[in-house]
Amino acid sequence: MNTYIFIPPVRKPTGGITVFCQIASILARQGKNVRLVLRESGSWMPPLLEGDPDPVMWDDVKLGKEDLWLVPEGWVNSLAPGLNAGAKCVVYCQNWAYLFSSLPEGVSWRNLPVSFLAVSHPVEWFMQQTLSTVSPILRPAIDTNLFYPSESMADGPLRIAYMPRKNKALVSQIKSIFEARNPNCDIRWVEIANMDAQGVAQALRASHIFLVTGFPEGCPLPPLEALASGCIPVGFSGFGGWDYMRQLEGAVFKPWWPLRDVEWSGNGFWSADADVLDAALNLEKALNLWREGGPALDSALAAGQQTVRSYTLEIQAETVREIWDNFQS
Repeated sequence: MNTYIFIPPVRKPTGGITVFCQIASILARQGKNVRLVLRESGSWMPPLLEGDPDPVMWDDVKLGKEDLWLVPEGWVNSLAPGLNAGAKCVVYCQNWAYLFSSLPEGVSWRNLPVSFLAVSHPVEWFMQQTLSTVSPILRPAIDTNLFYPSESMADGPLRIAYMPRKNKALVSQIKSIFEARNPNCDIRWVEIANMDAQGVAQALRASHIFLVTGFPEGCPLPPLEALASGCIPVGFSGFGGWDYMRQLEGAVFKPWWPLRDVEWSGNGFWSADADVLDAALNLEKALNLWREGGPALDSALAAGQQTVRSYTLEIQAETVREIWDNFQS
């Protein structure tokens, strides 16, 4: 069985395409036949490493009935080569919000001969509720050799990192609410923008809190990277974040959907998506947690590290192996 992985034509870096390329790299290192397929030359991809499969162009792909054609959920038209060849077509749903966004009128997932992968437990549950299908879960991973906590935090004001590209207007609202309630609070806002992965890791490692403002999400990586770097995260889950997000004592929002059992306890102060007031209040709680220190802070930081141990590159690779072995059986 050959695996062909479709890379959508985008011009800017995306986490979803990075994960697709990670899957290809894992399969290649496990001895599987795998190729990345570009619809357009010049499409963005992360840099290829030694041993990664070279990409091929869409028009050059020759699929067979024994092959696997993997596509993202928001590009339903990209299924055409796989469907036409009678190949095994697999849709990897990385964000629940895009599952139905590209379906042409009159077309239903239920009527297409495809299988699904889900990126997280919340996304898989969403697919159960909407498609009545049970799907394997393939979670993303972070590089813990890059994202890890500082041995000691520098003296000075507490630092709150954030990514302005994630719902920029809501970031501004949260900051304004916080500053209106705390006009004399001595903190530093750390903007994470236009940085490579090394720069992001360094910024997070030097920060105490990470303000999370992205939604909708399938299984957001920046909060995981913040947890790995020793931050207390505060903010929105995007729904998919509840794969690993759990509430610290004092947080008030309670998800109404089922949460899977996990080994870790509370790892952040999480708000309902777009609830800017609660997010600002949760920033205050996180700052107080750092100022007071002691067992409560130690427990929260330890929970963050325990969370990350379930999202390593090694676990991702083993999950890929198990899923592809099942595809071949």
